Amino acid sequence: MKRIIIFAISILFVLPTFAAKKEKVQQVDSLGRKIKTGWNFGVLPSVAFDADLGFQGGALTNIYYYGDGSQYPEYIHSIYAEAAYTTKNYGIFRVNYDSKYLIPKHRLTLDATYQPDAMCDFYGFNGYQSVYNQDFHKWKKDPNKMNVADYQSRAFYKYKRDLFRFAADIEGTIWKNIKWNAGVGVLGYMIGECDIDMLNGKHKYELGEDGKPTDSKAMNPAIEGLYEKYVNWGLIKPAEAKGGWHPYVRLGLTYDSRDQRTCPTKGIYADAFFTYTAAFGEQAAAGYNHLQFNFNFRHYVPVYRDRVTFAYRIGTQNNIAGQSPFYMNTYLNTLFIQRVMYEGLGGANSLRGIMRNRILANGFAYANVELRCKVAKFDIGRQHFYIGLAPFFDLGVITQPYELDEEALNRAYAADTDPLKLPLSSYFATVKNCWSETGSTTEDIDLTKTYFPHMAAGLGLKAAMNENFVLSVDWAMALDKQDNAKWANFYIKMGYLF
Repeated sequence: MKRIIIFAISILFVLPTFAAKKEKVQQVDSLGRKIKTGWNFGVLPSVAFDADLGFQGGALTNIYYYGDGSQYPEYIHSIYAEAAYTTKNYGIFRVNYDSKYLIPKHRLTLDATYQPDAMCDFYGFNGYQSVYNQDFHKWKKDPNKMNVADYQSRAFYKYKRDLFRFAADIEGTIWKNIKWNAGVGVLGYMIGECDIDMLNGKHKYELGEDGKPTDSKAMNPAIEGLYEKYVNWGLIKPAEAKGGWHPYVRLGLTYDSRDQRTCPTKGIYADAFFTYTAAFGEQAAAGYNHLQFNFNFRHYVPVYRDRVTFAYRIGTQNNIAGQSPFYMNTYLNTLFIQRVMYEGLGGANSLRGIMRNRILANGFAYANVELRCKVAKFDIGRQHFYIGLAPFFDLGVITQPYELDEEALNRAYAADTDPLKLPLSSYFATVKNCWSETGSTTEDIDLTKTYFPHMAAGLGLKAAMNENFVLSVDWAMALDKQDNAKWANFYIKMGYLF
């Protein structure tokens, strides 16, 4: 792991940065930063690591145009392109354009992305109301460190999800720092069961005399994953079980007094917006046309010049009309697409250290707190760099849980003929109810678990070039093992979380 981190950071410094024409470095600004002008090309391997997605390899480029430098560190144009794939069968194919000058006095962002994901995380509905059992999918080489009888498959908490996204967003000024926002786009989800034969490849699933798979990398093709169980039990409806295409329109307001976008050292950013998402055919008949409301507040408080900044973000996303299919509740709406994926909640893009998509509900709220410290600044050639540290704390809660029909679930569970099924308490947090009509002790789903907060903490290492190109290495740990039993969760990404 250390070698991966050192290699990724060194890439940022060692690779050359090219200019389309000879650039001139102007005078320093009020904070002592040397001003960039002209074109700036950053060409890098797309090297990253994510505790949920694995090691990533590919290529990316980010092209900035600063003009005469009068607006530095703001850029005039930014063009970003990336093609990459991870060791856990997750792909990124993306082109993004961002500018405040193509349309005078308006910010325009265009994004086209395709993300194949052969093993997307699915841990059930309503956070802690769904039980996470590490032994179901974690095979350990030492059988003394695990309960062999509990092992299901490495794909037990997975399903297949391919996502296509196109977005066009524009922002204009109403008065000073108050902006209006509008956007249109389409999200296309293609989902289903994991393709176990494809994932196994040459790793054939067979059991040896000791009851262990002869190849620990193989996945059990005979076991139903949690996604299949939810479909069979009716928790995932037929109209949403295979995905769908959803055009959307978005309207909102923002207030933005930040001194820059990539790494603000002071100011406030706040937005409030509505997103109406359409559905077609069977999905429209099932009521999956829906309206969501998002609120986001970020505050950047300077502690010591631009060297130390206290930054925090709070936000919420809620369904206010119609129903959203379960797979869209893993998506965190945003006014501008700045990173490849906005997962909500859990994972590198929302709650670091907590498993990706651990908190799946109709509505949720979240908070992130960071203390950003630039510990060293230096130049290499004409490029300006800094190294930073950022301890952080992340928190998420459910505001709109799924309403589970326990009677229907019990009937579906009783009718399930899977000979390997376990008690319902293996999948749902339950409480004893001694006042049942039959007088016997029963287990009911524990609704109080729904609203327990999910928390994680960690430390970030930042390596930045010219203020806008930032390599981020975060380590995080969930504070409850139901959110992640691992303590070593690393994420190597581009940019700050917010």
